[in-house]
Amino acid sequence: MMTLVSGGAASGKSEFAECLLDAFPEKYYIATMQRADAESERRIARHRKMRAGKGFCTIECPVGLAGAAKALPKGSAVLLECLSNLAANELFSGTPGGSEAAYLRILAGIEAVRERADTVVIVTNELFSDGVTYDPGTMEYLRLLARLNREIVRRAGRAAEVAAAIAVWRKGEAL
Repeated sequence: MMTLVSGGAASGKSEFAECLLDAFPEKYYIATMQRADAESERRIARHRKMRAGKGFCTIECPVGLAGAAKALPKGSAVLLECLSNLAANELFSGTPGGSEAAYLRILAGIEAVRERADTVVIVTNELFSDGVTYDPGTMEYLRLLARLNREIVRRAGRAAEVAAAIAVWRKGEAL
């Protein structure tokens, strides 16, 4: 079963996604944030603190999700945190092919994770409601993330949107 959890910044989506995997004894956290500056270090530390004592084994994977999937045992439960970071990392990594190549790499990585894991929860950001027109590079990223979100929701059995720590199921329902 694959679940997509979406929400704005600091909406509670990460905590909600982690709770979806509470009952699983063997669970993996695929962390996609790149260590780039003090802010990213603070965010990484905050997320580590949030999941401390919850039984997650962390796999650091800012790019190349298909390769990281090989470390997952068959039948595991996986939290991918987060698609938004992974999309930015893949798009701006300097790998040729632009957004189309990034899209295909990410989907191949998600399928590799799904082949290994019985349960996959993917966290993504809702970045599309501010009505602002950005520079071409940012717009390319936003279009990539929107396309990924739509495709993953299509493939997922469940999807939830989190706002102010309240989750609303948009597809499927809570277990």
